[in-house]
Amino acid sequence: MASKRGRRGTKRKAEVQLTEESPSVETKRAGGEGESGQQVMATEGVEKPSEDAPAAGKACTRFDLEKETELRFEVEAGEAAEQVELELVTGMAEVFGSELNRNKKYTFGPGSKIAVFTWQGCSVSLYGKPEVAYVSKDTPMLLYLNTHAALEQMRKQAERDNERGPRVMVVGPTDVGKSTVCRLLLSYAVRVGRRPTLVELDVGQSGLTSCLAEVFSQRCEVNRKASVGGCIINTCGWVKGSGYQALVHCASAFQVDVVLVLDHERLYNELKRDLPHFVRVVLLPKSGGVVERSKECRREARDEKIREYFYGFRGMSYYPFSFEVRFSDVRIYKIGAPSIPDSCLPLGMSQDDTQLKLVPVTPGRDLTYHVLSVSSAEDGEDSARKGIVESPVCGFIVVTNVDTQTQVMKVLSPAPRPLPRHTLLIMDIRFMDMK
Repeated sequence: MASKRGRRGTKRKAEVQLTEESPSVETKRAGGEGESGQQVMATEGVEKPSEDAPAAGKACTRFDLEKETELRFEVEAGEAAEQVELELVTGMAEVFGSELNRNKKYTFGPGSKIAVFTWQGCSVSLYGKPEVAYVSKDTPMLLYLNTHAALEQMRKQAERDNERGPRVMVVGPTDVGKSTVCRLLLSYAVRVGRRPTLVELDVGQSGLTSCLAEVFSQRCEVNRKASVGGCIINTCGWVKGSGYQALVHCASAFQVDVVLVLDHERLYNELKRDLPHFVRVVLLPKSGGVVERSKECRREARDEKIREYFYGFRGMSYYPFSFEVRFSDVRIYKIGAPSIPDSCLPLGMSQDDTQLKLVPVTPGRDLTYHVLSVSSAEDGEDSARKGIVESPVCGFIVVTNVDTQTQVMKVLSPAPRPLPRHTLLIMDIRFMDMK
């Protein structure tokens, strides 16, 4: 397999040169023409009060952006925070690669961090009071666009040679904009008619990474457009020790062609050293608009995502179900046994075996507020234990109350009773619905 990948990778290398220093790919810019290799010539946008009547009594601020500049604004977090609306008045602009429609208002909720970029210049209006709003000409969008153009050339080469498209892995520490770069590359690819696959990957478990890579490869075998479109792999910010080894394993499992390293020169050099020579490793700068998130901010964002899963988004409410489940009707497991020294492990067993070991959990009051996943593994203790680690999940529930006397627990579920399966997996995440 390595030799085949080597020949394929070498061929692509001859056709496309991805470099982080001097982009050489010429392309038409989104929203207008121009050579992507041109130097950025931009000035600060002009902020002025709008002459138009504010919408719904909200204060309105208008920004006139020069070409290749970016309006960055943040919406205050918190329950009582006010939403902010964005409207494109003139010109053309995009948000994370998605083109904006003129004279249409886009609503952004509390905690949103948005960047509005324009290639040719535009005027936009903000309705409401953002926590911060400013215009910047210091943006790496030109490099990101050239990266997309190089990947598109690789897709065209794959079409001509009847091969698979590029598989790209985006890596870097926390808070460098990995998800934003993935979204940009995906949006640009879709806008030219491609069908790339986004792989949201937590590389903490190498076994799960291999399973996911196998599923994606099977999809590419039966879907030619998905194969040519390739994939964009978004990874977590764990880049040291075991996290780094997991990244290398991910690159091998998915047979990646390109690794984009954001704002981490040491990681870039380590991957250049440890990955095969035919894998293109590119160092890209992070955007100046990237905001570092505190632990409290991360916790609030996680809770908000869980709340959206059960109760829906703003303007689109869901109504979850609450019902009781008997202890005897379900089997609860935890994946991973406590870590112990290698010298204490049974002969022939490694730490990886303990990390994926199924540990039965006896229901008790400490189960309250835990998020449980409902495994799609076949019911039956033997079959569940055998396939549970590699099986997908049907969905998630939250334990809201446990009655040990009646041997019943009350759960919050997005679907009515009964549960589709009876094998549950406990995780460390807790959710207390205080709203």
